[in-house]
Amino acid sequence: MEKLVCIVGTNASGKSGLGIELALHYDADIVSADSRQVFKGLDLGSGKVTEEEMKGVRHYLIDICKPNDFFSLSHYQKLAYNAIDGIHSKGRKAFLVGGTGLYVNAVVDGYRLSDASPDQKLRKSIEQKSHDELIAIIREHDPAALERVDIMNKRRLERAAERALSGDQGIMPNVPRYECLLIGVTWPREELYERIRIRLDRRLEEGMIEEVASLREKGATDDFLYRLGLEYRYILMYLRGEFADYDSFYNKLFMEIRHLAKEQMTWFRKRTDIIWIDMKDDPLSQSIDLIERFYKQAE
Repeated sequence: MEKLVCIVGTNASGKSGLGIELALHYDADIVSADSRQVFKGLDLGSGKVTEEEMKGVRHYLIDICKPNDFFSLSHYQKLAYNAIDGIHSKGRKAFLVGGTGLYVNAVVDGYRLSDASPDQKLRKSIEQKSHDELIAIIREHDPAALERVDIMNKRRLERAAERALSGDQGIMPNVPRYECLLIGVTWPREELYERIRIRLDRRLEEGMIEEVASLREKGATDDFLYRLGLEYRYILMYLRGEFADYDSFYNKLFMEIRHLAKEQMTWFRKRTDIIWIDMKDDPLSQSIDLIERFYKQAE
């Protein structure tokens, strides 16, 4: 199998920057594994790297669909496979970089996903369910799915509940497509939280609230923005006057981003094959050492 290097971690952990430095070192291309960066116009809120920050490194699966478009895990996996295989066919190296655990697992583990057409009536009914109701449905009809799905993402829960109720779990035995090295980036908890705060302040100063207002003006529905969660959900609520004041909005958003970082770490810790590196101790050199040994295996 072709070799694939994966850089994973929580938000604000520095994985994107590390991925770019490694791609420059190996003259590699990056395939993004982020569920919100696939959408055009979702820039500041999704933490999308700018053209300047890319430093000339080609990135795939960023800005590939429009707001309001439905984009599934199956869509992502197919496009990721196409991008990675295309990079390899040119004799180049591919790095998978991102924090959406389900996207990473779909590629690394080789999920076999169902292409069954959705039951629109069932889907509409499911979308009326609360977060807790969705979890209860999945626990009753397909409890194993709770180990795969991102329970903080209501849209993912809806799809999992839909599959469970339809009797189509959609997950068949995995067929790994690549030999993978997974490098995890992490920080001590309090330092990560401070990084999250600094990044949040910077993005708000750069116009993250205005970004959401502009998306609405251009046709992005409130339902679409709400389902994106985090920055898009709470900025939408702020714009609709659902917070008492700016400080209430800011504190709630900061708390939820911290909570997501904790959930992301819990998700990634389930994988025993991730090698965690210390971001305070020359992460570039640590990663290069791991990658060199990985590429030399079975040569």
